[in-house]
Amino acid sequence: MRVAAIDLGTNSTRLLVADVCDGRVTEVVRRLAITRLGDGVDERPVLRPSAIARVRGVLVDYRREAEALGAERTLATATSAVRDAENGEAFLGEIEWSYGFTTRLLSGAEEADLTLRGVTSDRELEHATLLVDIGGGSTELVLGGPEGVTSSTSLQLGCVRMQERFLASDPPSARELDSLAEHVGSSLPDLAPTSAIGVAGTVTTLAALDLGLDEYDAARIHGHVVPRASIEASFRRLAALPLARRERITGLEPARAPVIVAGAAILRGILDAYRLDGIEASERDILYGAALAAAELPADADGDAPPQAFTAC
Repeated sequence: MRVAAIDLGTNSTRLLVADVCDGRVTEVVRRLAITRLGDGVDERPVLRPSAIARVRGVLVDYRREAEALGAERTLATATSAVRDAENGEAFLGEIEWSYGFTTRLLSGAEEADLTLRGVTSDRELEHATLLVDIGGGSTELVLGGPEGVTSSTSLQLGCVRMQERFLASDPPSARELDSLAEHVGSSLPDLAPTSAIGVAGTVTTLAALDLGLDEYDAARIHGHVVPRASIEASFRRLAALPLARRERITGLEPARAPVIVAGAAILRGILDAYRLDGIEASERDILYGAALAAAELPADADGDAPPQAFTAC
């Protein structure tokens, strides 16, 4: 079955069109747009009209592409920013009405579960593997192995949230970076992982920088182990630069430059806390889990949008 999965994240809006058969997910096309849906949500729990407009504009294209590729089901999942926003459920209702997508507001535990399904869609986990998903609004930590999940924690440590809360200067001051590092360290649960796999933009971006890629190459990034020393070097380099110079770094998407320092600080803190020498980057993440969930939707769950509704933004 061909399905479409959409991730309405705090920092980005992503699309995966894939074929799902016997629990296997085969990617057809994947798209990403930095939409910053969670702008300001940490300060005031409301999705801003400008952020909603950015997401809607992207969903116009995603709807058209999914239809053109023959997707039979479309599931749009929402995470931290929409969970925290007072108008989050209204926003999802508008998305369902305007575009005909089935929507699902994920709890932290559900987000972790879909991430695990995505990561393990093409592999088994070794014992005591830590899955790290650094999002815009939250970070999910899932400890598991062949026996399944042994613990799952959702933390309010997203890169957008931490950027807005701690890093006001450009570039960030040493005091700001120290305060962020202290906050991350004090927020982490007691865990004893033996290895780590990371998903989402912070980890894959740091993998691209470690590989020295001129252009993003998902095939090379998937499975690449980023050493702790490389993450430290990238963090120090990025944190020392003003935003205008970070935006020009080869291998770093300009739209991710505003939050990459906060994201790297979170990852650095996680590796330090659990004494890990590095982290493996995975391109299979919550989108793959959402694709599996989309294939499980009933046939009539993905209804037609009202005429011309998805042409508005």
